[in-house]
Amino acid sequence: MTTPRAAILGKIRGALSGADDSARRAAVEARLSKAPKGVIPARGQLDDVSRIDLFCAMAEKVTCSVARVRSHDHVPKAVSDYLRARNLPHAIRVGDDKRLKTLPWDQIKTLEIRRGASDGLDEAGLSHALAGVAETGTLVLASGKDNPTTINFLPEHHIVVVDAKDIAGDLETVMAKVRRKFGKGEMPRTLNLITGPSRSGDIEQKIILGAHGPRAVHLIVVG
Repeated sequence: MTTPRAAILGKIRGALSGADDSARRAAVEARLSKAPKGVIPARGQLDDVSRIDLFCAMAEKVTCSVARVRSHDHVPKAVSDYLRARNLPHAIRVGDDKRLKTLPWDQIKTLEIRRGASDGLDEAGLSHALAGVAETGTLVLASGKDNPTTINFLPEHHIVVVDAKDIAGDLETVMAKVRRKFGKGEMPRTLNLITGPSRSGDIEQKIILGAHGPRAVHLIVVG
């Protein structure tokens, strides 16, 4: 007497034995080579100025603070101003990102630059975002030596530089950029999407900042 289990497995074996495996593989390859686009909301489809304004407004809505500077040369002073305004140690943890390495840090004589991944003892860390998403105020950061993921999560204060030209209206546009930059099969180990400081409402439904990472995120928008 055939059991239900044996009947089900028999049907599966029968279906697989007649399948054209090469056709199935070709279908999978075609799907992966042409990533389909999702529905793109109209909210982020704006001119350059309005798109950057929306990004800053949405970032502030999720409790980020925002500073805007004309060029990268103004970033060291913006970092120093943030640390001083919050009475933090005048030191910042930075990865190997070339854009951050070449900044005129020597203009701020009292600012200590600490290189490499964070060991968890830094009050503040500095990263350079790969991109921003205007419709949600989201930062997109790729892991690696340039911008170590430890800087994203271990310091209490996370300062992130993002170029205005890298702020897209929607996530779909950013993901297309990521695919172009890294190529198929060459994605970074982690792609962090950060929308505001870490928070949790698990205890008595009260929002607590810094529950799982930085309790403050400060954006420096360049350009």
